[in-house]
Amino acid sequence: MAATAGVSRQLVTKVESGAIADVQLESIERIAAAVGADLDLRVRWHGEGLDRLVDAAHAGLVEQVVSLLSSLGWETAVEVSFAIRGERGSVDVMGLRRDGAVVLIVEVKSVVPDAGGMLSTLDRKARLAPEIARQLGWPCAHVSRLLVVGDSTTTRRRVTLLASSFAAALPLRGWEVKRWLREPRGVLAGILFLPFATRGGVRSRVTGRQRVRRRSSSQTRR
Repeated sequence: MAATAGVSRQLVTKVESGAIADVQLESIERIAAAVGADLDLRVRWHGEGLDRLVDAAHAGLVEQVVSLLSSLGWETAVEVSFAIRGERGSVDVMGLRRDGAVVLIVEVKSVVPDAGGMLSTLDRKARLAPEIARQLGWPCAHVSRLLVVGDSTTTRRRVTLLASSFAAALPLRGWEVKRWLREPRGVLAGILFLPFATRGGVRSRVTGRQRVRRRSSSQTRR
């Protein structure tokens, strides 16, 4: 079998015993073909679980935005729906500073989707902001826009890959955004990365790929 598959006898023994964690898929396919078998590989994902994770991540980011704005003297409104001249949608978070009649449109994303569609949607909401604010009874002399993104290696890499598009539409970052939020002068167009909140309210930086390590026997005995 090993000769027919073009692999070592030791590898065949590992596959026979089920120890395939570090065996390349190509080698397993060769061994299967050598005995006239078909390899059926299936990947199952719990879609509803993914939806819950995405919803929880989004809700956690919205909560952080509201907390941040409130601490800096902004009035806030969450999930503000609108239907204006046939255009429908909702704004994740709206902020108001009454002293300057400044309205802030905040788009919250736990992942970074297609930049073109997302920026177009944000522009549309900013364009409609004066009328949306009027429905809330808010004064509106100036409209600013902010994209809040969950901080992870994946989202930062995505923003970096689309750097030119984001730099043109939302040039301000980090401390510049926070300084403007404290003292809103002029018009803001920027991006702010916020850490994801985990269970128990503990924040953590989420990376694109994480490994789960088994506890060693010595650790288990402790």
